[in-house]
Amino acid sequence: MFRKISLALFVLPAFFQFAIAQKLKKADKVILINLETHIRFLADDKLEGRRAGTAGEKLAGDYISVEFQKAGLQPRGQNSWFQPFVIDDGKQITSATHFSINNVELKSDKEYFPLAFSAIKNVEGSPAMALQESGVPWFIDLKEMLDTNQNNPHFDLDNSMHERVKDCVLKGATAVIFYNTSKLDDNISFNAKDKSETATVPVLYVTKEARKKYLKDESASLEVKINVDITDKKRTANNVIGYIDNGAANCIVIGAHYDHLGYGEDGNGLYRGPEKMIFNGADDNASGTAALMEIAKLLKQSKFKNNNYLFIAFSGEELGLFGSKYFVEHPTIDLGKVNYMINMDMVGRLNDSTHVLTVGGYGTSPSWSTIFQTTNEKKYFTIKFDSSGTGPSDHTSFYRKDIPVLFFFTGIHSDYHKPTDDYNKINYTGELYVIKYIFTLIDELNDKGKLAFAKTRETQTASSTRFSVTLGIMPDYTFSGSGVRVDGVSDGRPAQKAGLKTGDVIVQLGDYPVSSLENYMQALSKFKKGDNTKVKYKRGNDVSEAAVQF
Repeated sequence: MFRKISLALFVLPAFFQFAIAQKLKKADKVILINLETHIRFLADDKLEGRRAGTAGEKLAGDYISVEFQKAGLQPRGQNSWFQPFVIDDGKQITSATHFSINNVELKSDKEYFPLAFSAIKNVEGSPAMALQESGVPWFIDLKEMLDTNQNNPHFDLDNSMHERVKDCVLKGATAVIFYNTSKLDDNISFNAKDKSETATVPVLYVTKEARKKYLKDESASLEVKINVDITDKKRTANNVIGYIDNGAANCIVIGAHYDHLGYGEDGNGLYRGPEKMIFNGADDNASGTAALMEIAKLLKQSKFKNNNYLFIAFSGEELGLFGSKYFVEHPTIDLGKVNYMINMDMVGRLNDSTHVLTVGGYGTSPSWSTIFQTTNEKKYFTIKFDSSGTGPSDHTSFYRKDIPVLFFFTGIHSDYHKPTDDYNKINYTGELYVIKYIFTLIDELNDKGKLAFAKTRETQTASSTRFSVTLGIMPDYTFSGSGVRVDGVSDGRPAQKAGLKTGDVIVQLGDYPVSSLENYMQALSKFKKGDNTKVKYKRGNDVSEAAVQF
């Protein structure tokens, strides 16, 4: 599950005895064994946390495809069982990047590095450090900038460096080389996720140690040679897709994401310790993936023939629903024939004392209330309903295509997004009953025809940045350009009132440029309820501005 959010939940009035004490049937015992086998494999250290687009994800995907094949499913990806998609991993410095001072080559990363917004260029010159003359590289000490603003809570070093580079270029600098003689740390690093405007000249940073070694004499003239080469960094992930073709008019999609956080490289883990740790993701979401494979076997053996069934193990969910969004934009079946979608994310930690199962998407079809009433006597849970069709998991992508959804979830726990989410903490019997309950719902819906879709309220995902207002948009996490692309607009919220639409790209909020989702959140944090400002956005090739009141 890629973000933790607050769900508005409604408790079903009736409470039911959890049936662990019941004697399990032979078929149930087989499922229990299979669940533990699946989760132990998927959450094993050798898969290194199943980060999307890695060797560990491939091992997991291969395992799932074999299980789908053993279950008797047909492959329904774009490449047999697999549907590949590209993940933008930001930028990377190539080995062609070089920087020398007086014919001494500096060590990349250790002694210098280009900033991510640097131009890709080759520049030579003979500057004097103390003189800033037109036609040569300039050396800029960050000391004054840092010391002057050390008590300024609104100071943004990154934006200030961008502006300083522009000023240097206007005055004739062919490159800008930053260094820092202040006692204050600048915490500058190569930001691979930087989507800000690219400079027109090379921009480098020299480390403090290298500055003392190569730039001690600020009156000296230097021979400088620079070549900056920065390329896009990408990786390929795969959805794994299997199909049961019953020759029916409609299809039920059942999904779960199988990717997790790897070693936390994408910054979405909650572990803050010094050691490099594997995030095994047993509950998040080996549990849902294991349930997906077992439900596929049950439906293949069932007599429920009034729908076809598509089973999708999504990747890239932890990055922001990459895999499910890619699927609904590049479906391998006709989306118009999808009856409804069931998503399972973190279904392995049913609490033995409360037995709470959260079911999201309750408001996405008028049929759901009737179906849940008729299955009351068959369930073993305290059900908490959330009406919203959106949230921090893959059902959101289907809801945005006007498809009824259900989202099954046994709750957040202290191991969420931490390396301690391991297979030995799974409530396997509890997960068995989640599977049986979902199977019962599918049974009840078998002869009900295609369900009607209904719009619901929209939930907001949380962020590490604190803010008290929202525009009311769903950002497109897969967008690799500069700005924040709108993937959905909530009714009655500021964005809708300002006229923003799905597909618009927000590039500025008030006085704050927006190049990425993170600085969009930072910009939001500057406002409070009742504030008025303006939002600048691109629609196609046109740039527009609209008034916003929070």
